[in-house]
Amino acid sequence: MGQDQTKQQIEKGLRLYQSNHTEKALQVWMKVLEKSSDPAGRFRVLGCLVTAHSEMGRYREMLKFAVVQVDTARELEDADFLLESYLNLARSNEKLCEFPKAISYCKTCLGLPGTRAVARLGGQVSLSMGNAFLGLSLFQKALESFEKALRYAHNNDDTMLECRVCCSLGSFYAQVKDYEKALFFPCKAAELVNDYGKGWSLKYRAMSQYHMAVAYRLLGHLGSAMECCEESMKIALQHGDRPLQALCLLCFADIHRSRGDLELSQLRLHRLAEDICRSKGLQREVRAHVVRFHACVEETELYCGLCGEAIGEQNGRLQALPCAHLFHLRCLQRNIARGCPNCRRASMKPGFV
Repeated sequence: MGQDQTKQQIEKGLRLYQSNHTEKALQVWMKVLEKSSDPAGRFRVLGCLVTAHSEMGRYREMLKFAVVQVDTARELEDADFLLESYLNLARSNEKLCEFPKAISYCKTCLGLPGTRAVARLGGQVSLSMGNAFLGLSLFQKALESFEKALRYAHNNDDTMLECRVCCSLGSFYAQVKDYEKALFFPCKAAELVNDYGKGWSLKYRAMSQYHMAVAYRLLGHLGSAMECCEESMKIALQHGDRPLQALCLLCFADIHRSRGDLELSQLRLHRLAEDICRSKGLQREVRAHVVRFHACVEETELYCGLCGEAIGEQNGRLQALPCAHLFHLRCLQRNIARGCPNCRRASMKPGFV
C-alpha cells in the first residue's frame, strides 16, 4: 500500500470513526498498519489508534500503539514526530496512573532539540504534565503546569487546548476545595465550546458538562448538577466514550447520595413503621405510612414511568436510556413505542444498571 492509498484509507477510517462506527474504523486502520509501506502514513495511523483507544478506555492498547509510534518516529529520524510520539506515550501512562513515567516522558518532550512542534504541542505537554502532577497531589507543580499550558493556548489562539486546560483546572480546584473556581473554569470551557466549537468533537461539550456537574454538586446545586451530568452522559453513550460514562455514573451516584440520603432514610422509616404497625394490627397507621411512603417515592421520582411501581421495592433489572430516565427492563421490553416513554427522545445505545 503506497502513500496515496495509505492517506485515502486513513481518511476513510476517520470518517467512520466520526460517524460512531468505531470498530469498522479500527479495522481499516489496522489494515493500513499491516500493509502500508509509507512510514509517515504508518506514524499517522498509529496516532489515530492511540486516540481511539484512549477514548474507548483501552489504555493498555493505547500504550502499545504509543510505543510502536515512538519506534516509527525514530526510524523516520524526525524530531517533530518524536515529540508527538513521546507526548502520546506520556498520555498513555497518565491514563494508566503511571504518573512518574508520564512526567518523565513529558520532560523528554520538552528537552528534545530542534523541534518545530514545540510551539504547537508544548501546551499539550504542559497539560499532560499538570494532570500527572495532580494525580500525585503535587498541587503547586500541577497549577504551574496548567498555567503554562494556558499561556500556550492564549499565545497560539488554541481555543481547543484552552477548553481542555479549563476542565483540568476545574478538577484541580475541586481537589483543593475551592468550589467556586471549580465551577468557573468548566463554565469557561462550555463558553468556548458554544463560541468556537461548531466543528469540534462533541467530546469537548461532554467534558465541560461533566466537570460543571461535579462542581455544581460540590456547591450543593444538585438540580444543575443533574442536568449537566445527564447531558454529558447522553453524549458519552452516543459516542461510546466508556471512561466518561464511568465518570458520569460516579457523579450520578454522588448527586443521589447528596440529595437522597435523607429522602431514602425517610423511605426506610415509613416502610419499617408500616411493618411494625401491621404486626400490631394498627390498620389506620399502616395506611398512613403507605401513603407517606408513596409520596416520598413520587417526590424523589423513584418509580418506573411505565408500570408506576416504585423502583427498588423489589429486585429487578433496570435500563437507563441516554436521556437518563430509568425504567424496569421488563417494562421497556413490553413497550412497543420507540424512544423514551417520558420525554420521547430516541433511545440509542441503552445502558443496563
